[in-house]
Amino acid sequence: MSRTRRPPSRGGSPARRGPRLRYDLLGLCVAAVAGFPVFWMVFTAFRPASQILRTPPDFWPGKLTLDNFGRAMGTETFWANARSSALIGVGTVVVSLVIGTLAAFALARFRFAGRKAFVLVILGIQMIPLAALIIPVYLLLNEAGLTDTLSGVILTYLVFMLPFTIWMLRGFIAAVPVELEEAAMVDGCGRLGAFRRIVLPLLAPGLVATSVFAMVQAWNEYVLVYVLLSSPDKQTLSIWLVSFQTGFGTDYGGLMAGATLTALPVVVFFLVVQRRIAAGLASGAVRG
Repeated sequence: MSRTRRPPSRGGSPARRGPRLRYDLLGLCVAAVAGFPVFWMVFTAFRPASQILRTPPDFWPGKLTLDNFGRAMGTETFWANARSSALIGVGTVVVSLVIGTLAAFALARFRFAGRKAFVLVILGIQMIPLAALIIPVYLLLNEAGLTDTLSGVILTYLVFMLPFTIWMLRGFIAAVPVELEEAAMVDGCGRLGAFRRIVLPLLAPGLVATSVFAMVQAWNEYVLVYVLLSSPDKQTLSIWLVSFQTGFGTDYGGLMAGATLTALPVVVFFLVVQRRIAAGLASGAVRG
């Protein structure tokens, strides 16, 4: 007689549950430590000014208020700075994706003289710290008349974002089988048509993942914007946050409310595309 095999228990054996439980607890502790500054920032943004510097501090919300957000959004340059941040972030992402996708496709699909050298140049540019090039970049833009302009900032960001974009998308494109393009061209598509109909839809997770990294980098940049933009209405939100520090002290309520408002667009964008980010990172790791 054949024995009926029992299905394995979902929880696993006790010997396996012990290490898994310890890893889960360790992950929760790491998440709590990493997430506490964000919690404290949002919590302080909703607290009245009289309770922010209380000693000992309260770690649980009590009386909440929106006065800090009203004071932050009511500053003179808030909306102009938000517009500048949006234009710089979106402009950097769109232009870097358009140029970077075409360059990455050429690196992944074609064999040409200087291809390996070009890849090495891309890696070398990523190793150069941005702070080391601030003075040469400023002098170059000043000669071209692009200082204190959003277009000058976008062009400068592209110099540092394009190598990263090309390097990331090259792996995603290499993971797409070339046989799919060849089959499309056999059916009558040209090289551009095969790229648009076959490669580009499959590249969507990679485009989303790359755009998130580019957006975060452009949105949070401080030093370069501080040097290149001098007009208060053209500066970004990262520079605007400094206005809460005055000679009379720091407005912690307004500062935390402003920081929350500054982080909110990137967080919303990340939540919208988080599923495609996971898929894109996984597919981009298939080939180099």
